[in-house]
Amino acid sequence: MELYKLTIHEAARLLDRREISCTELTESIISRITDVEDRIGAFITLDIDRALAHAKFLDKLGPAGYEKTALTGIPYGLKDNICTSGIKTTCASKMLENYVPCYDATVYRKLKAVNSILLGKLNLDSFAIGSSGETSYYVQTSNPWDPEKVPGGSSSGSAAAVAADEVMFSLGTDTGGSIRQPASFCGIVGMKPTYGLVSRYGLVAFASSLDQIGPLTKDVTDCALVLNAIAGYDAMDSTSANRPCPDYSACLVDDVTGIRLALPREYFNSCQSDEVRSQVIKAAQMFEEMGAVVEEVSLPLSEYSVPVYLMLSSAEGASNLARFDGIMYGYRPDGANSPEEIYKRSRTEGFDANVKRRIMLGNLALDSGKFKNYYLKAARLRTMIKQELDKILGKYDIILSPTTTETAFRFGVIRENTLDKYKQDICIVPANLAGLPAISIPCGFDSTGMPIGMQLMGKAFSDGLLLRVAYTFEQNTDYHIKRPMLHRGDVNAV
Repeated sequence: MELYKLTIHEAARLLDRREISCTELTESIISRITDVEDRIGAFITLDIDRALAHAKFLDKLGPAGYEKTALTGIPYGLKDNICTSGIKTTCASKMLENYVPCYDATVYRKLKAVNSILLGKLNLDSFAIGSSGETSYYVQTSNPWDPEKVPGGSSSGSAAAVAADEVMFSLGTDTGGSIRQPASFCGIVGMKPTYGLVSRYGLVAFASSLDQIGPLTKDVTDCALVLNAIAGYDAMDSTSANRPCPDYSACLVDDVTGIRLALPREYFNSCQSDEVRSQVIKAAQMFEEMGAVVEEVSLPLSEYSVPVYLMLSSAEGASNLARFDGIMYGYRPDGANSPEEIYKRSRTEGFDANVKRRIMLGNLALDSGKFKNYYLKAARLRTMIKQELDKILGKYDIILSPTTTETAFRFGVIRENTLDKYKQDICIVPANLAGLPAISIPCGFDSTGMPIGMQLMGKAFSDGLLLRVAYTFEQNTDYHIKRPMLHRGDVNAV
């Protein structure tokens, strides 16, 4: 078996036994990147020389020279809105084309501390605003299952790189489903932890009350191992939760007996694909056969979740992106002769059309004459949506639903019908609005061979229970071991 095909836990076992070296593992993944990256386009910045040097350094030290963890010597990638000192952090934008941070995001610092090996920075929708992966200033990322279809967004490169075996895991960010949706489209595991469980320090913010960093992995066991490494209190993040974290790998128990699962009627009725709906219902029936209690419920406020999310995220985004003016931060145009011209041209030329659209929507919501009718009303509805979810989760352990209402669509479709594509987020944005944990896992394929994802959403800080339920499903199916075929001349197939 090629080493790049291994999961984290499989590779860690071989490293522990000294059956492979960190260098051999890293070289195998670099070879894989060389072979497929021209068709995937997952990376904005590759840091191959530094990665190889790190691997060789670990091998030279030997096990006695460092503290061994499950992620030691494991090659990975970071979404390019997570700050890395000495390495560009562009947010896939012209605005930050030459930005090299002088400090590390907390998650990157934690992964460096356990000697994980960074291969590079991964593509995204510009400033993490988008749900298809089509708005990067640098490169178009393709879905490894079908190069004519989107990988999802905004963590497009983070999902595609894992699915294509170009990294063993990645970190993405999730503001309104931006980890879970591309994970679903690419047939891998993607988790949005509880808000505050993972530090956001060093993340270039889009919407601060919604953003969360989380793992994208090949299976649920790997997800637990990565969460162990990145979760925990951080004094540098004012929204970080100061509470102990369990060993998430200890939650991986193959048993759902007595666990109560709620199936929201509105989420299933919103499916644009009958195949998605039927496959997730089939998965729910499997849980019932394994001893879980499965019941249909109603979440009447679901229809408001997407417009509420768009209003609030755009308002926060407009505020956060106001700093990029070409004077203090960001792209500065040549030939500008006044502060006004610098400001105007910097933002006009530095932001893409999608980002500018959301800034304008956010500024409209925050306008003093419209604040009560837009932002304040959306904020109140957000509270009501959270209360509705909390009420259901007071009776049930987990809300089960499709991750997305359809499988990956072709490039260009979202530009033709932007509002229609916003509606597909109905199942994923509620977790962000309420700060709840949610995970997407593969649960099947449609008739064209594209992956289907199932979402599990739980109470705040029930991340371990989500991993347990997801792990149980995974142990009784084989969807997670299927990978797209990307060797030259092969046709993608399940």
